[in-house]
Amino acid sequence: MEIAVIDYKGGNVQSVLFALERLGCRPTLTADPEAIRRADKIIFPGEGEAASAMRELRAQGLDVLLPTLTQPFLGVCLGMQLLGTHSEENDATMLGILPFEVKRFPALPEYKVPHMGWNTLQRLRSPLFAGLGAEDYVYFVHSYYAPVGDYTIAEAKYPAPFSAAVQHKNFYAVQFHTEKSGPVGTRILENFLKL
Repeated sequence: MEIAVIDYKGGNVQSVLFALERLGCRPTLTADPEAIRRADKIIFPGEGEAASAMRELRAQGLDVLLPTLTQPFLGVCLGMQLLGTHSEENDATMLGILPFEVKRFPALPEYKVPHMGWNTLQRLRSPLFAGLGAEDYVYFVHSYYAPVGDYTIAEAKYPAPFSAAVQHKNFYAVQFHTEKSGPVGTRILENFLKL
């Protein structure tokens, strides 16, 4: 199975590559459109800032390519947010694959921003979460979030519910870091590879 991990010069993707290698995969880190188009599965990891990431995607022509992909696709953290239409983070126009606008968490005394650390998933509704339940924890690091909508396949609360995972056709994405979420994250990656 060919797995392409999209390289858009954003954040640390090494932990995603290591997580896939631990599962026996040989992923390819690439920005080459032909390699991405040819892959059986696509993983779109992300750390960093939305406007810069979109600039890099546009420079490589990936903003045009990614919405046309038909194979199973998994966005992670910023890789999820970039699937939306717009982000409050530096007023960025996104890929528009999913109909959400990314919002900044409100500044509240009892809730620090960024939302960083372990949190539970709720209202799981996808084969991506097979074998998992509402008591399972995953690791988040983010200041921006996608609101809950028809596209939401898992929720978390901080302090109000937000989309912890989304789906549209072959596009799946999670706000948390699968590669940093221990056995739960490993199970989600395994489930994705079986889609």
